[in-house]
Amino acid sequence: MNFLSNFVTFQNLHEVRRLCHWGPVIALSVIAICSTMAILDSIIWYWPLDTTGGSINFIMLLNWTVLILYNYFNAMFVGPGYIPLGWKPENQLEAQYLQYCRVCQGYKAPRSHHCRKCNRCVMKMDHHCPWINNCCGHLNHAYFTSFLLLAPMGCSHAAIIFIMTMYTQLYERISFGWSTVKIDMSAVRQFQPLMPFSVPAFAATLFALGLALGTTIAVGMLFAIQMKVILRNKTSIESWIEEKAKDRIQHYQTGEDFIFPYDLGTRWLNFKQVFTWTGSPKGDGLVWPVHPKCHQHTLTIEQLKQKADKRVRSQVQYQAVEDYNGACCPLSKGLQTFFRTPCTEEPRIPLIKGDTILATRGTKWWMYGDKVLNEEHNIVGDRVRGWFPRRCVEKCHYDTAASDSTSDKKVN
Repeated sequence: MNFLSNFVTFQNLHEVRRLCHWGPVIALSVIAICSTMAILDSIIWYWPLDTTGGSINFIMLLNWTVLILYNYFNAMFVGPGYIPLGWKPENQLEAQYLQYCRVCQGYKAPRSHHCRKCNRCVMKMDHHCPWINNCCGHLNHAYFTSFLLLAPMGCSHAAIIFIMTMYTQLYERISFGWSTVKIDMSAVRQFQPLMPFSVPAFAATLFALGLALGTTIAVGMLFAIQMKVILRNKTSIESWIEEKAKDRIQHYQTGEDFIFPYDLGTRWLNFKQVFTWTGSPKGDGLVWPVHPKCHQHTLTIEQLKQKADKRVRSQVQYQAVEDYNGACCPLSKGLQTFFRTPCTEEPRIPLIKGDTILATRGTKWWMYGDKVLNEEHNIVGDRVRGWFPRRCVEKCHYDTAASDSTSDKKVN
């Protein structure tokens, strides 16, 4: 009963509708195809159940499927945890260090952010994941990361089954031209397949192999990214905030020494903040253990500074000096621009040489801002906003004086 009660927690029945989205449909289809084909290939053509090895292999394949689906559905339906609507800090004086969310009609607790897709402020928000059609945050971070680990492992096992099935079934039908290579195939000829390995079976196995290899590589890379931030007790958003903090300090030469407040000093302590034996993360999602030199609102104060800085920098104009077609990973703009593309669903904006852009934020290789539309194309309430490569623009010289005067007025 405990297993069943912990498997999925539905806050409301409408949560089931999360499945009606292209992300879960594709993800579950890939899991179903890889699992089904691996089991069928094993039983029918490669490793039958009447052998010890075949039985163990079958149990392992089922085990991967169950564990993957368990963590996937928990990541989807348990959810990240949401800040209560209208939330206020117990000490009203702390409200000055927090951002106010007009949608949720309450303050954003430390480490929380408002998700436009979920339309709620999310506890320790990492990102909104289309594959689970939900946010990854405080309560489901461990489930989501476990899914990212188990999916490549299960797909790797399935890929081996697919390769060996095709190899053993096609060995006597295709000449590889290996006149000097002799492979002992006696072990795989000890049984007769339940049915012939037909062309449709070969096509289905080859298709499943492509899905398995693609999933192993793509999801494996996502797992590496998640573990990198977890071992530093960060989220993807907080990594971005820290990068902007360094950029702000360098831009204004304030001499501040920014310390990320939630790094507890060792990877093991940071790891235990997310992964526990009970499956539930430490903390209530509102108050967090912090670095000895920091306090609960170190990061929220930095966010307020960056918000003020964004208003200042939004008045700085840039002009496009290179054309950009709006590609997500433009190889023609350099390898660093290609590999350092922002991992976000926010759009890219195409540029034509001479376009004017109001940049609000950026990284070393990319910038984000609004493109100034021509009067004939300008529509009330319409704007073109998104990312573009930093190398494609230059700061307008006539705007430097205005920017500098505004910067002098900024209170650090």
